[in-house]
Amino acid sequence: MLVLVPPSEGKAAGARRGAPVDLGRLSLPGLNGARSAVLDELVELCAADEDKAVDVLGLTPGLRGEIAKNAALRTAPALPAARLYTGVLYDALGLATLDRAARRRADRSLLVFSGLWGALRLTDRVPAYRCSMSVRLPAAGGLAAYWRPFMDEVLPEAAGSGLVLDLRSSAYAAAWKPRGPLAGRTATVRVLQVTVVDGVEKRMVVSHFNKATKGRLLRTLLESGARPKTPGALAGVLRELGFTVEEAPGGRLDVLVRELH
Repeated sequence: MLVLVPPSEGKAAGARRGAPVDLGRLSLPGLNGARSAVLDELVELCAADEDKAVDVLGLTPGLRGEIAKNAALRTAPALPAARLYTGVLYDALGLATLDRAARRRADRSLLVFSGLWGALRLTDRVPAYRCSMSVRLPAAGGLAAYWRPFMDEVLPEAAGSGLVLDLRSSAYAAAWKPRGPLAGRTATVRVLQVTVVDGVEKRMVVSHFNKATKGRLLRTLLESGARPKTPGALAGVLRELGFTVEEAPGGRLDVLVRELH
């Protein structure tokens, strides 16, 4: 199973010491040429013109300090992606507290999508950075479109013959869409909060709760050791694990949650 997850805009504080990123040691080496090009352009942009970089990256005044960090990406100490990404989904997933077997499954199956790196395994070591998939760099252009042909070359092999579980947000999903037979083995998950008002059921997507539920769902699935091969089989596994799931066309699974916690 290959699990596609978004990164987090917030990152853990970078390591204080240690070796910088080594592109040659990252997984998915077929992405390295594209990674190097985006890294070079981002570093040059942030080193040359701070005001322009703030505008291009869409940063608020309070995040202006991220520009200096980006300018130093080639030399900044790197840390594993498993420690780098924070935020609601990752807090709920709780990688650091998974048992050994579940953590091995996470290391094998999770791919974190990134505007800068394309996609990373949890064991890949990179520095803290700021560059979302919605960014449009002057030379590379919109990063989702930039990454698409490279992902088309590399990710089908990474997926193999197994299920693809897509938990990405729309901005990161735009960087790669499984095609052909692989599309039939791809399950996407939508989390819906269900409320009843005057006897009428209403369903809505709540961003924070969506991320937290996806994190808990992924943690439970990793701990179970289940290896479903199709979206339908995954729906069955999730029901056995206590989730309320409805199947929709195209491999979409709606996970229904009846109250906020």
